[in-house]
Amino acid sequence: MTDVKELVLAIVLPLVNRPEQVTLSVEESHDFFEYNLHLAPEDIGRVIGKQGRIIKAIRTIVYSVKSSHPKKVRLNILEEHEKSSETI
Repeated sequence: MTDVKELVLAIVLPLVNRPEQVTLSVEESHDFFEYNLHLAPEDIGRVIGKQGRIIKAIRTIVYSVKSSHPKKVRLNILEEHEKSSETI
């Protein structure tokens, strides 16, 4: 699953103003690999985009990556300071 992690970071890092605050953690549950993208508060809007177009495009790419695991992938955006979840 490191390929997905590298892919998400390669897409997101050029979009943000504070790339040093971007982290991506992976949590495995029974049915999913949850990728939690931690961003600075001012970068969340840049990654989501107008009407969610950018995050939808990122998710389309991430979800289309073939995996040997039968589990599905979820991509969540979390605010870096509060660590409060905003699942889109």
